[in-house]
Amino acid sequence: MRKQQICILGSTGSIGTQALDVIAEHSDRFEAYCLTANNQVELLAEQARRFRPAAVVIANEDRYPQLVGLLSDCPDIKVYAGAQALCDVVQAGPVDMVLTAMVGFAGLAPTIHAIKAGKKICLANKETLVVAGELICSLAQQYRAPILPVDSEHSAIFQSIVGEGDNEVEKILLTASGGPFRLKSMDEMRTMKAADALRHPTWDMGAKITIDSASMMNKGFEVIEAKWLFGVEAERIQVLVHPQSIVHSAVQFRDGAVKAQLGVPDMRLPIQYAFTYPDRMPMSGERLNLFAQPLEFFEPDMNKFKCLALAFEALRRKGNAACVVNAANEVVNLAFRQGQIGFLDMGDIIERTLDKASFIATPTYEDYIASDAEARRIAGEMIHNI
Repeated sequence: MRKQQICILGSTGSIGTQALDVIAEHSDRFEAYCLTANNQVELLAEQARRFRPAAVVIANEDRYPQLVGLLSDCPDIKVYAGAQALCDVVQAGPVDMVLTAMVGFAGLAPTIHAIKAGKKICLANKETLVVAGELICSLAQQYRAPILPVDSEHSAIFQSIVGEGDNEVEKILLTASGGPFRLKSMDEMRTMKAADALRHPTWDMGAKITIDSASMMNKGFEVIEAKWLFGVEAERIQVLVHPQSIVHSAVQFRDGAVKAQLGVPDMRLPIQYAFTYPDRMPMSGERLNLFAQPLEFFEPDMNKFKCLALAFEALRRKGNAACVVNAANEVVNLAFRQGQIGFLDMGDIIERTLDKASFIATPTYEDYIASDAEARRIAGEMIHNI
């Protein structure tokens, strides 16, 4: 069997490193064709030495000389840099699938290029569908590029509907851990710092996504992503706070039956399932023990977690609204991590940016680029004036 060639966009992040664990465990089936990173030169070089990809790309062009130096004794590995190189490498002929594990808006352009090249997309960059869901779904259909979800929740939904054919989905039950502030009051949340928000109770993720989880913006983005992946309108998506992170999500059908996917909190499972679908391969690691803890479910507090409510509002407004919300969130997330604003300021600034930014009912790709820039500018000015 020919090994499947995988391009990992964001190999040094949490998803990327775990994807490499999957490739290592099934080295008879998979091979890393290209690895990319934004800034982490040393780790990218270390990964390249171990997995011997055909190419590596460092998005930050300032880091290119350092990467070339670190891999100077590996002439078989081609070294590239810059945003255009990311778009080029995903189109390479040998590539069978592209794991989009980059964080944020930056993942949109290379994902579009991979789709246009007809590659199988293993989607971990939720912002791609948040920002431009209608465009991405249209392109995927046009170029016959399959999109398989890697987020644990969307993988769970996908696994729950496999084999159901045209059976109508009545409701999607999207689970959320609730993050580190689930039991905090509004007054307590007002004083929380980045270090507090980064202590996630169940998942080990990158800093940006962990902050988004604390604000529940991450769950809001997953609501938007679910709408595009599964064709279910927002009013048929229900968020359930499930602190144990055992039920990764569920689907309710029109006869009232509910199917759920359960498992330990281990991102290697949805990554591997996306790689191997429709097959299931052995995977090492812990197994679920249903006797170990109760399974609890709570309704989220939309007043306390304004960011989740804003995601639903963006879906209601349609057009470029979700693009604006995403751009503003990227700006305030970084500002909070840098100590420039408070935790609750994030939701307030995103809300005001959404109201102030230009609305475009039927945006093109160029409109998404412009909306992203405008929203970042507006949010940045608000932060400066705090």
